[in-house]
Amino acid sequence: MLSIVVVFAARCLIIMLFLPFSALDKILNYKAALGEAAQVMPARSIAATVIFAGFIVEVVMSLAILSGVADRLAAVILAGYCVATALLWKQFWKAPDFRLQGASRGRETFWDFLKNLALAGGFLLLAFGTNAAGVKRFLDHPLASTQPYRVIQSGGG
Repeated sequence: MLSIVVVFAARCLIIMLFLPFSALDKILNYKAALGEAAQVMPARSIAATVIFAGFIVEVVMSLAILSGVADRLAAVILAGYCVATALLWKQFWKAPDFRLQGASRGRETFWDFLKNLALAGGFLLLAFGTNAAGVKRFLDHPLASTQPYRVIQSGGG
C-alpha cells in the first residue's frame, strides 16, 4: 500500500504545475493568458486556440499520468509541451538585461526556461524509464501503460 501512495504522490508532484494550477489559471485569468499568447501569436483567434489547446493538454495528459492510462504517451506529449512553452514564452535570449550577476529579468526568465526543460526531462523518464530499452518499448507500444499502481508480490519459499 505504501508503494502505491509513493507512486501516486510522485505523479501528483510532476503534474501539479499543470493540474490544477496552470489549467485553473487559464480559466481564472483568461484575458492575461490571451494577452501573453498574443505576444507570440499575432492573430487573436490563433492565440485563443493556443490557450484552449494548452488547457486541454494540461488537463487530459495530467489525468492520463495520474490514472496510468496511456501515461507514457501523455508524458511524451507533456515533455514536448514543456519544450514548446520554454521556446515560445521563456525567451531569455531576447531580454535586453540578461546578465549573470546583479538584477536581471532575463536571468529570471533563463531559470524558468531551464525549469521547463528539466520538467520535460522528468516526463521523458516517466515515458521511457531509465534505459534505452524503455525507448524501444515505447516505440513498439506508445499507448501502453506503465501500470504504475501494480504491485508485484515476491514469491516466498
